[in-house]
Amino acid sequence: MTEEGAVVKACLEYLNIYGAFVWRNNSGALKDETKRPVFFGKVGSSDILGLLPGGRFICVECKSKKGKLSEKQKDFLAEVERLGGLAIVARSVDDVIEAVESRHCRKK
Repeated sequence: MTEEGAVVKACLEYLNIYGAFVWRNNSGALKDETKRPVFFGKVGSSDILGLLPGGRFICVECKSKKGKLSEKQKDFLAEVERLGGLAIVARSVDDVIEAVESRHCRKK
């Protein structure tokens, strides 16, 4: 498992224990059996999407220690924040714990 994959797994586990409804969000492209590209997910959308207890939207972009955000990822996170959601860049599960506990209006 990659460093980023381990962060995704740990964040999903924590958020499930916290009581959030979250899922792994994949985006990208593959070729079908005729070699035509099939695109899925919104470009720039975060690795984890879901709802916190009480209904607030959450997104978590998981990165390795040295991983960099693309401009599309930055735009996605900014739009979620602008609309009242909780947008997090996580290099470890501790980043999610800190953000949820300090910026979420407490567990319902």
